[in-house]
Amino acid sequence: MTTAAPELLKVPEVMAQLKIGRSKVYDLIRTHRLASIKIDGCRRIPANAVRDFIDGRLKGDAS
Repeated sequence: MTTAAPELLKVPEVMAQLKIGRSKVYDLIRTHRLASIKIDGCRRIPANAVRDFIDGRLKGDAS
């Protein structure tokens, strides 16, 4: 049985989903608040990492 690879998003796609700028996306990556990988110099963010980030913010804001 094979497992499906996670959907990988480009930085502009994450910018659009989170309604934030490019610099902020890279800041979240740099500070390890948003997981990402590099493939031959191209930064990719797993879609589940974006969901985890949002869920974490919702839980943090509810506290």
